Amino acid sequence: MSDWISLAASQSYPAGTLYVVATPIGNVADLSLRALHVLGLADAVACEDTRNTGQLLSRVGLQRPLVAVHEHNEREAAGRIAARLAAGERIAYVSDAGTPGISDPGARLVEAVRAAGHPVVPLPGPSAAVAALSVAGDMLDAGEGRFTFVGFLPSKPKARTEAIARLAALDHAWVCYEAPHRIADTLAALAAGLPGERRLLVGRELTKLFEDIAVLPVAQAPAWLAADPNRAKGEFVLVVEGAGAATAADGLPDAEAQRVLALLLAELPAKRAAKLAAAITGAGTDALYQLALAQRAGQAED
Repeated sequence: MSDWISLAASQSYPAGTLYVVATPIGNVADLSLRALHVLGLADAVACEDTRNTGQLLSRVGLQRPLVAVHEHNEREAAGRIAARLAAGERIAYVSDAGTPGISDPGARLVEAVRAAGHPVVPLPGPSAAVAALSVAGDMLDAGEGRFTFVGFLPSKPKARTEAIARLAALDHAWVCYEAPHRIADTLAALAAGLPGERRLLVGRELTKLFEDIAVLPVAQAPAWLAADPNRAKGEFVLVVEGAGAATAADGLPDAEAQRVLALLLAELPAKRAAKLAAAITGAGTDALYQLALAQRAGQAED
């Protein structure tokens, strides 16, 4: 262990620098040796919640002065942090869990410190979104490894529905966070706003004692949640499968896929036509199915 600690300490950690430190999302053993070294080296630790960070430091045997920097005081606190950096201090910044600035406070602090002319150094580590994506399997293949991170979906029903409708046409996977008191509404909205066969990964309490990871069709997600009251507890990360690779910039299947779909629709039901068109052209089944339904609706109106 001492050799590893020496390795972490071998890098230069200049004074007058803000160190943005990723902390565990659940399991304290995920705190890196480099993070441990910098937290011990820092003149102070700026943090989202002093009680939470105090407990973390205590568990790893550290005691450092704590400075509260959260969403309600971030702009004001950034000025005080910049002044301390100007005096030659090393300041580490952590959020409650995971990587600061990613759906957590930290972005304004980083911007203000950099604008004041001080270096900002990231110490990478745990991220719930990346952890979930790493076990999403071939959900990432359609977009050649691309994904879109959307943070938290809107809490209001109408805005959430509209956001899902926009995201539904993405040709690659997208990932979001959700709180326990909203997870039921969000899964219901996903089931209503996406084709039922679209795959969904639900990650709950990642790295913690009761970690749970399920991959299932989005249509089954509300029933999965309701089947066990414990499934609604904890923090959630969701990975939603993309619509497929062969989509145009406006989110629609490309011209060739639309031509094939139109030919098949003349003879087959919408779902079957969409699946065959996807197999022939490589376009996303979901996007083709939505287009087929729209075309059938338009024919019915005519």
